[in-house]
Amino acid sequence: MDTHSTVSRTQNAQPSPSKNTTVWSVEAVEALFALPFNDLIWRAQSVHRAHFDPNGVQLSTLLSVKTGGCPEDCGYCPQSIRHPTAVANQAILSTEEVLVAARAAKDSGASRFCMGAAWRSPKERDLDAVIHMIEGVRALGLETCATLGMLKPAQAERLKQAGLDYYNHNLDTSREFYGDVIHTRDYQDRLDTLQAVRHAGMHVCCGGIVGMGETRQVRAGLLTELANLDPAPESVPINLLVQVEGTPLHGTEPLDPFEFVRTIACARITMPASRVRLSAGRESLSDEMQALCFLAGANSIFYGERLLTTGNPDVERDRRLFERLGLHAE
Repeated sequence: MDTHSTVSRTQNAQPSPSKNTTVWSVEAVEALFALPFNDLIWRAQSVHRAHFDPNGVQLSTLLSVKTGGCPEDCGYCPQSIRHPTAVANQAILSTEEVLVAARAAKDSGASRFCMGAAWRSPKERDLDAVIHMIEGVRALGLETCATLGMLKPAQAERLKQAGLDYYNHNLDTSREFYGDVIHTRDYQDRLDTLQAVRHAGMHVCCGGIVGMGETRQVRAGLLTELANLDPAPESVPINLLVQVEGTPLHGTEPLDPFEFVRTIACARITMPASRVRLSAGRESLSDEMQALCFLAGANSIFYGERLLTTGNPDVERDRRLFERLGLHAE
């Protein structure tokens, strides 16, 4: 993908996290959702332009380095041992296998390489293996991100010392709806991991999933939780539920696509300095809907033909879409 520089280094730079000056309420975020669509998009685009190059999109590639066999019961996840899905267990990849994928991602234009493992929390021997991967990926000149489940403070410190740039740990949904989706860990467990990541000095990648049968109030609650983290996450992946046969959420009524765009816009307004990423579920969005999401303030995508276990638009489709919209990679 063309990575020409049309703006200055300062404009392209990732904004530094700063202390929150606005405390959002669920009611205030619901009021944003309720705005006429054109007014909401205009407001989101105005906020977006004040903080980012309006035509720049950061590209991340995600690789599952250990697939399946997770003991958690997350209702959306095909990697849970509790759900009868077609996902096959895969032992942890070798460092060389990961580096082959990372080199291909870099050659395709990605600037960040994310490694995901289906663990409730990593054991020390697991962490040893991932640290070798992190060191290798950083040596290629890529930003590094990992999602490995819950972390203890000492584990977060080890990952930071290895050079990990970002740690992903999603809140998934609001506090009130969380127990309808997940029963094997609670909301505070997730917050504790995020705190450990922050205290270790890493950037936070934290978002959620919409389209799980939740109400608009629940979506507003999720964004409120994210925006009120202090500081807000540097990266905010917004996932649209990918329904996988065998998971409890298979058969859920699909979310109205315009409600998804509204969610992106509200994320941009409430977290003005964060990268808002189109993540899982992007394959189901038309080019026109993706264009609306970029207009609403999305400025990061997962890039490549596969996420952890589900499909993603192929690289050529993304290149064509960027050309049609006049977007460029950052």
